[in-house]
Amino acid sequence: MSNEGEGNNGNENSQGGDAPQNTPGPQPLNWAGLSEVVHARKIDVALWATRLLTIVFATFYMIPIMGSPNSYYYKALMANAATSALRLHQRLPIVSFSRAFLAQLLMEDSCHYLFYSLIFIYCAPLGLAITPVALFAVLHFASFSLTLLDKLGRNSAWVARLFISLIDYHTATILRLAAAAEILIMVLTISYVLGGRASLVTPFIYYRFLTLRYASRRNHYTRTLFYELRMTTERFVMSGKCPQFLQTILRKSIDIICRLAPAAAPPQTN
Repeated sequence: MSNEGEGNNGNENSQGGDAPQNTPGPQPLNWAGLSEVVHARKIDVALWATRLLTIVFATFYMIPIMGSPNSYYYKALMANAATSALRLHQRLPIVSFSRAFLAQLLMEDSCHYLFYSLIFIYCAPLGLAITPVALFAVLHFASFSLTLLDKLGRNSAWVARLFISLIDYHTATILRLAAAAEILIMVLTISYVLGGRASLVTPFIYYRFLTLRYASRRNHYTRTLFYELRMTTERFVMSGKCPQFLQTILRKSIDIICRLAPAAAPPQTN
């Protein structure tokens, strides 16, 4: 009896070992959910598309593998203008002809970069002008791409997710680079006027753009970088290594810039 019991147990174990194990297969992509997001957030999808065009045109301008680089330069600016106009409509859907609305309009970052695009569309190509446009497009394109990928499925496109996570990790660096480009372009616009490649009013118009960026409620990086440049310059002036004539020039330059700087608006979190 005991031998038979052991034999039966052995047979049951062998049969249990041969039984197939149910392993979950890969989950299908949620195309229906993605379609719902596209239909529900049409403006965001349009912004995603125009930012993609900005990135593509900026890339073809910086790496001229086909066509005229200058045409891609202006196409990138026009794509950025379309992005800024759409975003401005999203932020301020109701238009009113009042001073309060105009004041609110000038506080919006999207208004700043619509203004920016219009400035450089009517100038000779300035390579650095594409830099902040492309950097902001990459940041926002990556952010909404992650939203679309999450809706499509948590395990979809892991390579793209890795790239997006790298962009997200370096967000502060990217924003600082954009702010540095905004400041340096002010100097370049003056050199363009001296070289006859821009009109006399271009630096004054760009200065107005720069004051708007300095007073931005949503992006403090331009203001922060101005402060850091001022502190660095003052330390150099007081270090004893700076010649007297250069000390005078730098101090006067700091005083002029501080007088021209607008009052910063309170930060906005939404």
